Amino acid sequence: MGVDFTPKAYDDIPEDERPSLGEALVPITGMILFLSIGMIWLEMDPQMPLLWGIAFAGLLGRYYFGYSWERLYDGISRSILTGLQAILILFVIYMLISSWIDAGTIPTLMYYGLEFLSPGIFLPFTVVLSAVVAFAIGSSWTTAGTLGVAMIGIGSGLGIPEAMTAGAVLSGAYTGDKNSPLSDTTNLAAAVTNTDLMDHIRAMRPGTMIAFTVSLVLFVVLGLNTSGTIPVDRVAEMQAGLANSYVVSPITLLPLIVTFALAFYGLPALPSLGVGIFAGVGISTTVQGASFAAAWEAVHNGTSPETGLELTNELLASGGLSGSVWVITIIVAALALGGILQETGVLASIAYHIGQAVSSVAGLTAGTAAGTIAMNFLAAEQFMAIVVPGMTLQNLYDEYDLESQNLSRAVEAAGTTTSAFVPWGSGGVFMASTLGVPVIEYAPYYFFGILSPLVLIAMGVTGWGIVYKESAEAEPTAETATPSVD
Repeated sequence: MGVDFTPKAYDDIPEDERPSLGEALVPITGMILFLSIGMIWLEMDPQMPLLWGIAFAGLLGRYYFGYSWERLYDGISRSILTGLQAILILFVIYMLISSWIDAGTIPTLMYYGLEFLSPGIFLPFTVVLSAVVAFAIGSSWTTAGTLGVAMIGIGSGLGIPEAMTAGAVLSGAYTGDKNSPLSDTTNLAAAVTNTDLMDHIRAMRPGTMIAFTVSLVLFVVLGLNTSGTIPVDRVAEMQAGLANSYVVSPITLLPLIVTFALAFYGLPALPSLGVGIFAGVGISTTVQGASFAAAWEAVHNGTSPETGLELTNELLASGGLSGSVWVITIIVAALALGGILQETGVLASIAYHIGQAVSSVAGLTAGTAAGTIAMNFLAAEQFMAIVVPGMTLQNLYDEYDLESQNLSRAVEAAGTTTSAFVPWGSGGVFMASTLGVPVIEYAPYYFFGILSPLVLIAMGVTGWGIVYKESAEAEPTAETATPSVD
């Protein structure tokens, strides 16, 4: 039996079950309060505050909104199933990183990177390389979990703050992801808005290139300001530690080459990453001299190398499959909470009232961006942030005689790119844990994530890039457009 992943649209909810905006804001306010108290005041991890939010939303759903426990469980189940692929990818990437560290793949990338890069060019180089890799394989997560980990290590050796490097990795990775026809979020944004995939990508390209170019310029400036900050003998010391602990050779890059080649030629993310794990174990046993059992033990429980340098040890420490549990528990809890909010119509109500509050194309674009970003924080899952506004606001875009690629561009430009800003969401949790940099630290340097929704809103205000239906008698300006009346 198939699972229905279609989110509720407000108009499809029976009138006697539709929550008002005030009612919808009650569980949202409670969730924000719990997270604020738990994470900021009590300095707790997100799991327990999210559990409080689940309990609060569940009790409201059962005893105020009148939903049965079975319907609430169904909502939770659908939400978790929606995020299941992301959960599986997280499991696999944590194993992949440990496998590649044990194989010497990531240490070799760090060694050669320290050899050829300098502080002045490192940050812009990282942005461009991350964008190219993410475009080729269609995954910002895979790019951050492989190339990003290596670049963090190289940047640390060059004396560049890890938060800056993380921002550069994310700015490039999400640029490439958004423009890749292989990307799951790109395909999802097109699918839920009934937009041709290539029309969607063409609609995104101008705004994406503006945000990317400005980001690149900012990293060039940051790179110039970091020139000359390499501590004496630090690079040589790190390289010596790597060379003494691993066989540093181009052959150790084979797992990376195989994985990216399979992804580039269209193999889905999970099997591509799975092959990368087995390739890493193969290199560990044949090149690094690890036993078969020891290589798989590293995949399971992670790595803790002793290179003789504390910084390098920290950079190459990984949790493996066991280390992914902390992250997975946050994501499952966040998805469960999002499922209750979705089942009770809370998310649909918020999206609907945002749509009703706008009166122009500019307002509609800004409202879509705001609603999508809000959905990222509320549902804690970038797929939900794309799907719910994408399906809920379609009729409103039709009323303005706008082609569907305007909506698909809006939900991805504001949804995919901002998911890494949510500390309890799948994007933020994964990026922070994988790169080893807290969200609050890399957020100021994640320029592309900041600029992408701003450029989108500017396009709505100016009317530049807005595509109207051919049947429209005239293309109204962004400031004066009003919904058409049938």
